[in-house]
Amino acid sequence: MPVGTRGRARDAEQDVAKPQIGSLLTDETFGLVRRLVVDHGRSHWKGYAFAFLCMALIAATTALAAWLMRDVIDRVFLEKSKSAIFALSGAVVAIYVVKGAATFGQQVTLSRIANAIVASVQSKIFDHLLKLNLGFFSERHTSEFVARQSYIATSCGAVLNIIVTSFGRDLLTVVGLVVVMVVQNPTMSLVAFLVMPGAVLGVQKLVRRAKTIMRAGFHEGMVVVEITQETVQGMKVVKAFGLEDLQRARMAETIERVRRAADKFAMVGARTAPLMETLGGVAVAGVILYGGWRVVAAGETPGVFMSFITALLLAYDPAKRLARVHVDLAGNLVGVQMMYDFLAQPAPEADDDTAPALKVEAGRIVFDDVAFAYRPDEPVLRGLSLVAEAGSTTALVGRSGGGKSTVLSLLLRFWEPTSGRIAVDGVEIRDVSRRSLRAAIAYVGQDVFLFKGTVAENIAFGRPGATRAEIEAAAKAAHAHDFVTAFPDGYDTEVGENGTQLSGGQRQRLAIARAILKDAPILLLDEATAALDTESERAIQQALDHLSRGRTTLVIAHRLQTIEAADAICVIEEGRVAERGTHAELLAMGGRYAALHSAHFG
Repeated sequence: MPVGTRGRARDAEQDVAKPQIGSLLTDETFGLVRRLVVDHGRSHWKGYAFAFLCMALIAATTALAAWLMRDVIDRVFLEKSKSAIFALSGAVVAIYVVKGAATFGQQVTLSRIANAIVASVQSKIFDHLLKLNLGFFSERHTSEFVARQSYIATSCGAVLNIIVTSFGRDLLTVVGLVVVMVVQNPTMSLVAFLVMPGAVLGVQKLVRRAKTIMRAGFHEGMVVVEITQETVQGMKVVKAFGLEDLQRARMAETIERVRRAADKFAMVGARTAPLMETLGGVAVAGVILYGGWRVVAAGETPGVFMSFITALLLAYDPAKRLARVHVDLAGNLVGVQMMYDFLAQPAPEADDDTAPALKVEAGRIVFDDVAFAYRPDEPVLRGLSLVAEAGSTTALVGRSGGGKSTVLSLLLRFWEPTSGRIAVDGVEIRDVSRRSLRAAIAYVGQDVFLFKGTVAENIAFGRPGATRAEIEAAAKAAHAHDFVTAFPDGYDTEVGENGTQLSGGQRQRLAIARAILKDAPILLLDEATAALDTESERAIQQALDHLSRGRTTLVIAHRLQTIEAADAICVIEEGRVAERGTHAELLAMGGRYAALHSAHFG
């Protein structure tokens, strides 16, 4: 087993063992269900009330059909009444017409409510997702979010529907038929009810097993999504390194574990069938034995016996569904608990919605003794201090891993510094809303991300609502207009998933056009020309020079020739500013920048 898959499988087993969801005892099940009803079911009470009325009609018509069997036997077969034949036949037709209409109303209503709940839960999960910081996402694979979104939402709708149908249709039906049975013959009812305790105890033992299997199955299913996603996104690497057999083996092994988990859950669920079949057979046999003896030896009419046995047989299916309702709930409540666990995750991005907005006047940026670490005991920035003067271009250079990109991430508040302060125009950015801070910044990273859609739509993300003329003007400034208009559909060309239809340089220029369109007072460039050839880089550099005028610009570049004209250059080493000055000043110093320049240009 590959190391990554083996680790995830071990994590899944550990998650199963954790008392995160608990043993689904009655009080815990009730607590989860109550919370779900309050959060999502209460708003649909009118629909549930109508569905419950329909199910009450289903129960009443089922009980009435069993009750009529007495008159069918006694009046038609014993008394041979012709009028009873027509009356009872008409009554049966009317009963089942009402039952059919009620069944239709119940199913349609519950399906619509379930769909509405699924949509609501998906929206709530996605909204919460946007409020989490990058630290949460860096620790998880994207497949986890895809799997959770579908599984959790479906589970929430299923739990409420199971409860409503179980306590509405099935329970009311059983109660109605039990009333028929007790009224017809209390003694025979007692004989039939003797098997119920055995059925309840037998099903209870299956609940914990069902919960464990469902949780393990979810984790393995998530790994299937993960492997598929990684294989599709990394198909070039897979084929270039001949990893087809390895990926095929990983997927086959994971699918096999999913299949085994599904088989186990099916077996657990199916165990209620032989239990109920056996106990049901015992109950029917007891009723036949006692009822038949009463008809033969005591002279009772067979109508009572037939009505009773009909009610008993009609009660079998809803009773069987009621017997396994806890097993069905156990599997779906795993998803409900996952939803509440996820929604309980702290959402730092939502904490400052009411904070004051940042108003950028000059755009002077100050990092004062800033420290930061992605992981404990592994500091990235160690008391970094630098100033990016308003309206000027400040370049950050240095070896990889020195903390240059981290500086930009902290300014965007993707992460929060461990200590120190970051201010824009004297205002600490932790005291203003993230939305207003990011609205004042245009960012172009070295890893360009394009959304599924057209070229124009991707540029327009820089400023939603921009006109086509503004979009084209930004593309021209980014030297993207010529290659865009060369496409058959021009600006309406689909870029594919993450821009797979475009080259690296083309994607980079669209990202720059997006930043140009935003027209923000602060500009962050993280290797913005890294994916361009020399000719394109020269043209883009001219566009970026034009864009940077009048803006506070922080630029990271490994190609030193692109930042020689910067107003200030900061050499970042081991999380600190080792040198600062202009290109000429730093060369004259003969220090770290001079060494980098010499190594770069030979």
